[in-house]
Amino acid sequence: MNYAPIVLFVYNRLWHTRQTLEALKENELANSSDLFIFSDGAKNSEAIAAVEEVRKYIKNVGGFKSVSIIERDENYGLADSIIEGVTSLCNEFGRVIVIEDDVVTSPFFLQYMNEALDIYANDPMVASVHGYWYPIDEDMPETFFLRGASCWGWATWSRGWDIFEADGQKLLDEMKIQKLNHTFDLDGAMAYTQMLKDQINGKNNSWAIRWHAATFLANKFQLSPGTSLVRNIGFDGSGINSRESDKYDVSLATKPIAIEHLIPEQNDKAREALIKYYIKTKVSIYERIKKRLSRLTNNI
Repeated sequence: MNYAPIVLFVYNRLWHTRQTLEALKENELANSSDLFIFSDGAKNSEAIAAVEEVRKYIKNVGGFKSVSIIERDENYGLADSIIEGVTSLCNEFGRVIVIEDDVVTSPFFLQYMNEALDIYANDPMVASVHGYWYPIDEDMPETFFLRGASCWGWATWSRGWDIFEADGQKLLDEMKIQKLNHTFDLDGAMAYTQMLKDQINGKNNSWAIRWHAATFLANKFQLSPGTSLVRNIGFDGSGINSRESDKYDVSLATKPIAIEHLIPEQNDKAREALIKYYIKTKVSIYERIKKRLSRLTNNI
C-alpha cells in the first residue's frame, strides 16, 4: 500500500500539539508515513514566545518515516494555511491526510484513512474521508456516506480538493439558485448557511464551511465511520473558531473500522440521527443558559 502523507497544521498551542502528535505516533502506520508540519507565523508580538515553543517541540518529533517542517515567516491564519498546505500536498502526492493541532486520533485512524483512500480512489462521487462521528446513541454501520464534507481528521485526493471553492459568495449564490439552503442546513437543525454568510461578511474565516458547501453543491459525499476515530480537544476556548463546549466529546474507536466498497449515496438514518443530535444539543445549551441566568438573577 502507498501510504498517504499526513499534514499537520500548528500554531501556538504546545499542549494541544503534543497531545495530537503523541496520539498519532501510536498508530501502527505512523512509522511508514511521511509527516509534513506547517507552523504558522506569530500574529503579533504576544504570540511569538508560544509559537517558538511549539517550533522547538516539533523539531524533535520522531516516530514517522520522515518529518518535514514548513515554518511560515508571517501569519497566514488557519484558513489560508490549510488551503495552501492541502493544495500543495495534493498537487505533489495526489492525496493527503489532514489534521490540526487539536485533533487526538485513535490508534486505528491511519489504517482507516489509507484503506478508504485506496478503496475509493477512483470513485468520483466520493470527495473525502472523515474520521469523526458524533456522540450519538444509535447504532450505525461501520461506514456510511453523508453529502458534503467535514473537518477534524480527514483525507482527500487531488480530484476531491479540486472541488474546493474559496469564494463564499459564489457558493451562497449557487445555493440560492439550486434552492438548497434548507437541505444544506439539515432541515433547519444546523445554521450552515449563516456560517457561510458570516464567512462572506468577515465574521469568521472558516475554510471548513466553504469545503462543506462546495462538495454539497457538487453532490459529492464523505465517508464517515460509525465509531469516531477522532476526538477534538480544542473546545476549551483556546482555538480560533471554538468556544468552551463538551457537546462534541466522544470515546475513540478501540478496534479497526471494517471498510468495504459501498455505493456512494446518503445514509438517511445517519442524516436523521445528526438532525436529532443538533436539535437536542441546541435545547441542552439553551437550558444551561437559562439555569445560569436564573442563578445570576437569584444572586443579585
